[in-house]
Amino acid sequence: MDNKDISITLIALGCSKNLIDCECMSTILADSGYNVINNVSESDIIVVNTCGFIESAKTEAINTILECAEYKKTGKLKYLIVTGCLSQRYSGEVLKEMPEVDAVLGTAHYQDIAAVVSDLIAGKQRINDTEGRPGGLAHLSTQRDISTPSYAWLKIGEGCLHRCAFCAIPLIRGTFVSRPFEDIIEEARNIASKGYKEIILAAQDTTNYGIDLYKKRRLAELLRALSEISGIEIIRVMYGYMDGIDDELIDEIANNPKIASYLDIPIQHGSDKILKAMLRKDTAELITERLNKIRERIPGVIVRTTVMVGFPGETEEDFEELKLNLAKWQFDRLGCFIFSPEEGTKAFDMPDQVPDDIKQRRYDEIYELAREISSSRVKSRLNSEISVIIDGVSDDGIFYVGRSYGESPEVDPKIFVAATEGELNIGDIVKVKIVDCTDEYDMTGVTV
Repeated sequence: MDNKDISITLIALGCSKNLIDCECMSTILADSGYNVINNVSESDIIVVNTCGFIESAKTEAINTILECAEYKKTGKLKYLIVTGCLSQRYSGEVLKEMPEVDAVLGTAHYQDIAAVVSDLIAGKQRINDTEGRPGGLAHLSTQRDISTPSYAWLKIGEGCLHRCAFCAIPLIRGTFVSRPFEDIIEEARNIASKGYKEIILAAQDTTNYGIDLYKKRRLAELLRALSEISGIEIIRVMYGYMDGIDDELIDEIANNPKIASYLDIPIQHGSDKILKAMLRKDTAELITERLNKIRERIPGVIVRTTVMVGFPGETEEDFEELKLNLAKWQFDRLGCFIFSPEEGTKAFDMPDQVPDDIKQRRYDEIYELAREISSSRVKSRLNSEISVIIDGVSDDGIFYVGRSYGESPEVDPKIFVAATEGELNIGDIVKVKIVDCTDEYDMTGVTV
């Protein structure tokens, strides 16, 4: 059978970094002559690129694998391959407990995807390709397929230097490795040549970019170089750390019109006691100081964060301190997740584990606080005129759907746009007046 007669669907679960890895595997398979499609019921092979960061992500991954396995009974599916974080952490268990799975690849072996497919077709069974250290950059391509509509993610590093007590990422992805500066610029040029106007930088810690490879942080310099590429109009930075938000980076964001005045900085908590137990470098004082500096020097900046509730030893006093500081800090976007004990991390068997019902109650309280803060801050944008990039059309077909500089895809509110003149296309950047907003943060505007 010729490779072009073999149809393969890839499914990306979890974060944007996983999506990029999936796009790179898609490119490798297409370059090897396989027919990459987006239809599990018509696929000979399905690749599920999994997340394994927290318990809910593992559950989603397992359910997706089992759902795909059903196509061996009802469809034409011959082989099921599991890649990514879950297979890196639990390769033996996946193969043992899920006989439907034919191969697993770890996070250092994405580049082997075509070879594994070839081996399966040749008759090799139960492939475990997870040996060696996790993580790496070997699979990244400067000419990868892009699956997103109006924006493109751009990975600038892999793994993490930090060793937070709750986090399994270093175990799954390895230590932080910066991608070569020249490779990032080359890929950005290729992205621009395909008509994409917005690129979003991703890494486990973007603010540490360059620290391993060049012995200094080079994110501000990278942003400057990316902004010089013709066709790129919006550059967004995700996943930073407060201690990496230095004066050079703040000035670059403030003074470079192509860089979105938007920062995503997961702080994890607001109590110094819990931050120390988490092995975080931040303190409440540092967070306050950096936030004040960011807002003072970057007019109109939107700052997103994520916090965790239920970390071992978190008392009611610690939780109240978190809420008080969040009310003071007034993050524009606030996400929350519940601590889950992850094997291999320091927090896995810490004493004073918080009962599940208390975790859930604290999560609900943070969500309500986030709703109040975000609703207030969104309403402050009523009657303002902003540039919006069009991502698509609403489900009801009435509005276009887009984002301004203040909204990152998937995690932030949407802007529903009514076009007053003519049709709009995905990727168009149009001026919009905000005329309404909802309690769930979404906004409605009209083109002007």
